[in-house]
Amino acid sequence: MKTVLMTAFEPFEGESINPSWEAVRSFDGKVIDGARVVARQLPVAYSRCGAVLTQALETLQPDRILCIGQAGGRSDISVERVAINIDDARIPDNEGQQPIDQPVVVDGPAAYFSTLPIKAIVAATREAGIPASVSQTAGTFTCNHVMYRLLHWLATHQSSARGGFIHIPYLPEQAVKHPGAPSMAAASVIQALEMAIRVTLKVDKDLHVAGGATH
Repeated sequence: MKTVLMTAFEPFEGESINPSWEAVRSFDGKVIDGARVVARQLPVAYSRCGAVLTQALETLQPDRILCIGQAGGRSDISVERVAINIDDARIPDNEGQQPIDQPVVVDGPAAYFSTLPIKAIVAATREAGIPASVSQTAGTFTCNHVMYRLLHWLATHQSSARGGFIHIPYLPEQAVKHPGAPSMAAASVIQALEMAIRVTLKVDKDLHVAGGATH
């Protein structure tokens, strides 16, 4: 049986919940299209999030990896295209650390592209009536850090597994504390992530359709 590893983060920046974990934990132990899903929570801490991820990768040896994170201010399911080799924190992490212009991996490549079928995921999510898009930036906080660490691990271990990162909006109960911020219902987020799992398991070659941005 194949294994799908899903990761998500603990709350940060004063939030009492993190929508990524609220959604991802519901998948733990489920079997989707013949694959077992395992959920792991990551700390919002530069010093530990990569290590927790690596331990899960080495222990589980998953076939697919979907890392999920909160993107307050975004309005749709954002499937990330690229992770860059830089930590540049706008805010301190949950341990008070705030690296600026530091590499995620010293002497690592400048960037890695997701190995998920990102455009197929976006298309399937939209067909289900849920807003989604390809994102050209995963930021420079712990989400990008984890995505880069994941793809670096896969590349350096010559793994046939495929992985990437998806950002999700605030939940409504968070957005009410951020006037004007968009949100998405938990049920829609969960539906979108299940769609992403199914597409990732069955699609080997991504769609050749436009997914870029003009700015």
